[in-house]
Amino acid sequence: MKRDIRHTEEVKRPSTRGERYNILRKLLLGFIVMSLLNMMISYLFHTPKMHHIAAENRELVLKYDILQNRIRSLQSKIDEIQHRDRYVYRTLFSVDTLVIEGVNNPYHHSKYASLQGDEYSELMTSTWLSLDALTRDIYASSLALDELQIMAKNKEGMASAVPAIWPIDRTKLKAFYAFGLRKKHPIYKTRRMHKGVDMSTDYGVPVYATGDGVVEKTEVGRRRRGYGRQIVINHEFGYKTRYAHLRKMFVEKGDSVKRGQLIGEVGSSGGSTGPHLHYEVIYMGRNVNPVNYFNRNMTSDEYRQLMENMKYNADLEIVEN
Repeated sequence: MKRDIRHTEEVKRPSTRGERYNILRKLLLGFIVMSLLNMMISYLFHTPKMHHIAAENRELVLKYDILQNRIRSLQSKIDEIQHRDRYVYRTLFSVDTLVIEGVNNPYHHSKYASLQGDEYSELMTSTWLSLDALTRDIYASSLALDELQIMAKNKEGMASAVPAIWPIDRTKLKAFYAFGLRKKHPIYKTRRMHKGVDMSTDYGVPVYATGDGVVEKTEVGRRRRGYGRQIVINHEFGYKTRYAHLRKMFVEKGDSVKRGQLIGEVGSSGGSTGPHLHYEVIYMGRNVNPVNYFNRNMTSDEYRQLMENMKYNADLEIVEN
């Protein structure tokens, strides 16, 4: 009798496994169908979650628009400050615009690499570019205003230090050669930057310091090359002046000089083909146009006449290094 019961159980087991398999298959099939239906519904219809995400995205775009408007408003204010700095404050102090090398160079594109590959990449990148540009302008304006603050505290000393007179008697001037890029150097036959102005005159014409300061350097120089005999005066407040191609020098390194003091005589030493004074104004380490300072002791008619007679290309009469 026991043998028959065991046989019956063995017959029923395969049937139970089959039913389990069918149930499992139906569940799996149902899961796949439900997943597909869910995907189709999500694609064709907005689910509550998708509505929430879309709302968050719209809010994000709105915030970026508000931020961009704020950046443009701040940039406009910074532009106004920079304009006043260049054309009002610095005119009052008779100084050149502060130049900071590289401050306007944009950052490397790798800084914004993490913003790429997104639906809103262009919006985010443009916003960051504007924000970074604003940051650089604020930094430059801050340094410029700091400099003006120092000048305001030292205005009396600065007034006598700024190189604000002619280094020779204007009545002795024969020709005037401009600051800037020369199309063709008369000796080297190449395009060269003329870092100062050349004042053609006679040998021995007195040369005067154009502002109070301390003689930083005197140099004899080389024959037929370079500046020849030269004097460099440090006026502080960022200003230096150079007087080159001299015949004689009446000051030495370390001497204190006053505006209008005799410091040398015009010659033709160094890289020169005729008697003249090469004169430079150096502000914050860069050469600036000395003509911008000459009109401080000239009438408007005299200044206009100088501009009309100015020579922009050196000829064979004189040459500066």
